[in-house]
Amino acid sequence: MRILVIEDDRDAADYLVKALAEVGHVADAAVDGEDGLAMALDGQYDVLVVDRMLPKRDGLSVIGALREKGVDTPVLILSALGQVDDRVKGLRAGGDDYLSKPYSFTELLARVEVLARRRGGRNEETVLRVGDLELDRLSHLVRRGQDEISLQPREFRLLEYLMKHAGKVVTRTMLLENVWDYHFDPQTNVIDVHISRLRAKIDKGFSQPLLHTIRGAGYMIRDSAR
Repeated sequence: MRILVIEDDRDAADYLVKALAEVGHVADAAVDGEDGLAMALDGQYDVLVVDRMLPKRDGLSVIGALREKGVDTPVLILSALGQVDDRVKGLRAGGDDYLSKPYSFTELLARVEVLARRRGGRNEETVLRVGDLELDRLSHLVRRGQDEISLQPREFRLLEYLMKHAGKVVTRTMLLENVWDYHFDPQTNVIDVHISRLRAKIDKGFSQPLLHTIRGAGYMIRDSAR
């Protein structure tokens, strides 16, 4: 899941970005309303987490501008203003959910996942399948046949991206930008290491390999039996 956090408290924003990454999501941050609006318009995000009180442009104005432009990305509003009237105003401005500060990360994560699930039900699958390999994007469970496979958060994101592009070549640049969030090649073997670990987990012990290296091009996950 790709999430944009629009929060002017840099410590709070950094905390959320780090915490979301630790559970396997990609998160970006903006620290004012104008930058947040621009990023929300340009980026393909699954959920936006928007602080209500922002410099340059307040959170409700950001949400209103997005809705006027036809952007329907789910929005979780964060605010120290927690009265009923404040929540109603936020929801009427186009927010999908409202969480008062202070909050627990566990609750925020649950609310973000619910918003993604609602949107996923309309626009994209929440369970990905290639052959007998199954990945549940919401529960983070991975199975091949009857075997449950334990993956680290980065391995899960790597497999999720490959399965979303099943049957297509995925280049190193695509993986760096979408799984590691690098916009350049840092001359590292990080991809090779993770591909090797992932292959050992999803292919070892099975007669049909699913993860393939396409020499000189990248990687592909496909059902070899078809």
